[in-house]
Amino acid sequence: MSRLFRAFLCACSIMAPLAGAAQDLDLDISGGGDELRSELKDAMSLVELLDQDNPTPQSLLAAAQADYSRIVTALYTVGRFGPVVSIKVDGREAAQMSPFEAPARIEKIHVVVDPGPRFRFGRAEIGPLAQGTEIPDTFRAGARAGTAPIRNAVDAGITGWREIGHAKAELESQQITALHPERKLNVRLTLEPGARLRFGDIVVTGNDAVRRTRIREIAGIPQGTVFDPDEIREAERRLRETGVFSSVAISEADRPDPDGTLDLALQVAEQKPRRFGFGAELSTQEGGKLSAFWLHRNLFGGAERLRVEGEVGGIGQDDEDLDYSLDVTYGRPATFTPDTDFYLTAGIERLNEPGFTSNQASIGAGLSHRFSDRLKGTFGLGYRYSETEDAFGDREFSLFTATLSATYDTRDNVLNPTEGFYLSATGTPFLGLDDTESGFRLTSDARAYLGLGEEDRFVLAGRAQIGTIWGPSLSETVPDYLFYSGGGGTVRGQPYQSLGVDLPSGDFTGGQSFAAVSAELRARVGEKIGLVGFYDAGMVTEDSSFSGDSDWHAGAGVGLRYDTGIGPIRVDVATPATGDDAGQAVELYIGIGQAF
Repeated sequence: MSRLFRAFLCACSIMAPLAGAAQDLDLDISGGGDELRSELKDAMSLVELLDQDNPTPQSLLAAAQADYSRIVTALYTVGRFGPVVSIKVDGREAAQMSPFEAPARIEKIHVVVDPGPRFRFGRAEIGPLAQGTEIPDTFRAGARAGTAPIRNAVDAGITGWREIGHAKAELESQQITALHPERKLNVRLTLEPGARLRFGDIVVTGNDAVRRTRIREIAGIPQGTVFDPDEIREAERRLRETGVFSSVAISEADRPDPDGTLDLALQVAEQKPRRFGFGAELSTQEGGKLSAFWLHRNLFGGAERLRVEGEVGGIGQDDEDLDYSLDVTYGRPATFTPDTDFYLTAGIERLNEPGFTSNQASIGAGLSHRFSDRLKGTFGLGYRYSETEDAFGDREFSLFTATLSATYDTRDNVLNPTEGFYLSATGTPFLGLDDTESGFRLTSDARAYLGLGEEDRFVLAGRAQIGTIWGPSLSETVPDYLFYSGGGGTVRGQPYQSLGVDLPSGDFTGGQSFAAVSAELRARVGEKIGLVGFYDAGMVTEDSSFSGDSDWHAGAGVGLRYDTGIGPIRVDVATPATGDDAGQAVELYIGIGQAF
């Protein structure tokens, strides 16, 4: 046999299966609607295989034979316990065909499903249960039967035992009887709680640069205490939030130790320790802005973070109007408690704002603590020195500060919330040194969201901000502690920091009190497209506690949102709603995430 002829036969043997793809697939369901048909198609490997290019007859036959059990399993899930399934390949029942004798070509696969009647639970029993365990209402006598409610009941029962320390609780036995004439399913599930266990050794693997002792400290699993699955979930969260690890997984030992403890295996994968980045922005009002940062995630081998970042703004404007800043931040997780982080900051900054210019330096240290999933707090001490020039002349300020802040957040999505609320408040008492006056500064921010319509197609969003200063007079207050209104963070449509206090001398400065409200109606008009209408209003008063002379302004506009999956790209166009430019001047705002 010549080499050419052998090559020809080899090519034919390879091409033959490719020519054997099925031309048609029928799915007939008796007594089922579109929803059931869709569920069965999702379960069938034949449907998935036919979406691929040129499936072979062998793979089609194997998929057809596997789909008997897949279809039956899907029907059991929805309470159909008397189904009849037929899958014919070119007229022959697939179950009766040898998988080693697939035809050279398949023209048609015909699937006929009679799902049978729906069953309901006659008896639905599970026990023993831990005190306080709630079994889903879908598992009860008279409810629609199905394997999903049974699985959910088992999961709830086991979870109830695990939450009080019985880590190896399991399903010991199950009795499931289908009564076809009555169309009922009797179910009896018996759980085995097992012994109440305590946390044992924590075996750390996968680490290279981060010390094992620090990984255990950050995880914060209390060895020797009663087992609690929530502690494991919290430990994984704490380790992920350090930013040091690309993956974190904690698994339980198969068997407890003789002393009643359960060992844990904590496996991590570390990211590269160093990272840098940069950015650029352009504003018609403020010129260009360049920023860059350098980050080390594991400075001393204990997941300590060091971040150095700098920024230059006002590029393209007058050289004397340049803004710049340089900040260094050090953070250490799990200080004093697993949920307490220590931070140390230092920075220098030059600000050129509409009401003042300032050169300043600051240093601070503090602790941030996570009280729960929703509540976080921070306490810090610091010192700041500034040289300023404003309506009251050239001055120097020297302050010792204490900062206490709290945040309570129930939003369902930080970048694109549809429900929940957000509350934050920051109090800063400051002690003046040298000739600087002492006082107290308070700011707060409240936001609320309400979804309306199917799948929250419409969202009402509202925001209220307030701030005030007690202690020093207006002329003796640090200029960047004063309040202004106008711009993207307060009142859109009004120029940036355009509202403050007009002094008798004709000069312009900030006020000692501030309030702003914003309202938005957000509507989703496509899969990724949204429209927004909004109205903002703000006021600034000359003195503390909203006393003294005051003024207010407002803005309104519309916006476009494009959902990127991680947050919407935001484009807002706004115009003043008060003043001489009402309805005439236009401001444009672009960003990522909702405005608030």
